[in-house]
Amino acid sequence: MILVTGATGFLGKRVCRKLEERGLNFVRTSLSLGTDLRNQQETEALFAKAQLDYVLNCAAYVGGIQFGLKHSAELFRNNMLICIHLLEACRNFGVKRLVNPISNCAYPGKARLFQETEFWDGALDESVQFYGMARKMSYIGALAYQKQYGLDTVNLVLSNMYGPEDHFKEERSHALGALIMKMVQAKEKGEPAVTVWGTGKPVREWLYVDDGAEAMIRALDIQPYSDIINIGVASGVSIRELAETIKRFVGYAGELHYDADKIDGAPYKTVDGRIGEALLGWRPEVSLEQGIPKTVAWYIENRRHEHEGI
Repeated sequence: MILVTGATGFLGKRVCRKLEERGLNFVRTSLSLGTDLRNQQETEALFAKAQLDYVLNCAAYVGGIQFGLKHSAELFRNNMLICIHLLEACRNFGVKRLVNPISNCAYPGKARLFQETEFWDGALDESVQFYGMARKMSYIGALAYQKQYGLDTVNLVLSNMYGPEDHFKEERSHALGALIMKMVQAKEKGEPAVTVWGTGKPVREWLYVDDGAEAMIRALDIQPYSDIINIGVASGVSIRELAETIKRFVGYAGELHYDADKIDGAPYKTVDGRIGEALLGWRPEVSLEQGIPKTVAWYIENRRHEHEGI
């Protein structure tokens, strides 16, 4: 039996759908489904109730750069509590494997192309140091539990994810979701310009959520591997290029203004996924040209439903 934590969240929903498509037995949990993984007793009770073999951990407390700066202590506390309680429960109830996703912001801020050998080569970018360090510590926790208790953990480094059912609120979303939201609303209201935070220069690699979910499930079947595993294609676009692409798919005719007073974050975030491709026998498949229109269409349709009360 597989447990999917954070099952009602962005990544968790897609993981559950893929498990259903494969006909695999799994159970869902999330805060909205009644289990608070920040509480040790609730976590232990969940594991005691189900005979679990594997855990796909999609539970996280996360948002965009501005959210992280405003809620730094909450980001650290909530994510560390989830991590510690899951590791303890997996050990105590004999889970065969925990698949643990790590954000690529756990890499050093100076890195350009993220390679596994550079994971410890410097400080994190200041804009993401709290969330990034919490995710980095989740890997340290996994190593500690492997060393002392033999707990099998696969640690995947995932690029910034996007896609249907993401957060579409300015503070909680990453740049891609926020830009879709802004441009769709500006088009609807006939606004002449949209403001893009930062200079537009930072380069980001984006991972379509279905590819992130596929990586999580494929990690169930690989041989034990104690190092981190990058999931990516070593290709990114600048925020300026991203904004222009979104503008094209939204059909927005206004101008884009860049607010250089807003924080840019790390200058580069692209991921060398060659080791991951070799281990999983697969690499991310959905390009931005494929994924952005799907995301735009979902957002427009669901805004329509909200407006019509469907």
